[in-house]
Amino acid sequence: MQPDTLLPFLAEVFDQMPFNRLLGLKVTAFSADKAEVRFDFSPQLVGNPVQQILHGGVIATVLDTVGGIMAIASALRRLNSVEHEVLVAKMGKMSTIDMRSDYLRPGRGSEFIATAEVIRAGNKVCVCRMELHNELGVHIALGTGTYLVG
Repeated sequence: MQPDTLLPFLAEVFDQMPFNRLLGLKVTAFSADKAEVRFDFSPQLVGNPVQQILHGGVIATVLDTVGGIMAIASALRRLNSVEHEVLVAKMGKMSTIDMRSDYLRPGRGSEFIATAEVIRAGNKVCVCRMELHNELGVHIALGTGTYLVG
């Protein structure tokens, strides 16, 4: 299989992960250049009940998730072709090495959109920049993630 034909399969894998489903995460755009994850506000995601804003851990999780998806897409793009079994084995070894989250504004909104782009990709490590906005385009958080991909 060509790497680009695997992107829909990978998006489905991330959509079906139990923790992602618990948070309501949905991969809404996924290409070799950009990943996007959306989720709706829910009272279960509140970290500050007085202000009714997202928990910082939810924000960090979403940034890490969209960064991880982007890192995997970048790693696949470097391959000529991939068999399903090779993909599954490769995904099992991919992980987050380090991630930084900068909280810019309180997490208010009815829908949230997280995006990621690759800063640098190598054979073993991929570095991504992630952002979280609400439905009005308010920039809530940004992150930088380093991912093991090889």
